[in-house]
Amino acid sequence: MPLHKNGEQIEDVWSYLDEEASAEVGARVILTLDQWKENREKLLQGNHSYGIVLEPLDEVEELAEDLDRLAVIAITFPTFANGTGFSQARLLRRLGFEGELRARGHLIQDQFMYLDRCGFDTLESDRENLVDAWKEALGEMNVFGQPSSDDRLPAYLARHQAKGQVAAE
Repeated sequence: MPLHKNGEQIEDVWSYLDEEASAEVGARVILTLDQWKENREKLLQGNHSYGIVLEPLDEVEELAEDLDRLAVIAITFPTFANGTGFSQARLLRRLGFEGELRARGHLIQDQFMYLDRCGFDTLESDRENLVDAWKEALGEMNVFGQPSSDDRLPAYLARHQAKGQVAAE
């Protein structure tokens, strides 16, 4: 499945561990949260990084103490109308996750900007070459009303900062 990261289509070096397989130490696999919890102690024995796939009902807080051991977290969007993944992403970034945050599932171009604002850096999609659509979506707006995980200030803070700079001159 095509993977889009930093404005380019790239090869995915990770594979999803299917539900019946057992987790092997050292494999470049993305496990479900249940697989991680079942095999956590064994997996942590090695010096390897792993990935986790989160479903909408999974509790992000269950990963809080392991975020530095995870290289990728894939968040599933079962339908484009289910926005739970946006909240999960924001929470992961607030908890300090610095690895690859991947969106997967049913997403539409109108949501690409929100993916970026919530901290996603990778999009997994069955659609080929979404690079132009991703760039277009990110360029549509440059003023925002709410804070996000990136360094862009929301409009109200930018306005106050600008007033402070003018007053200081």
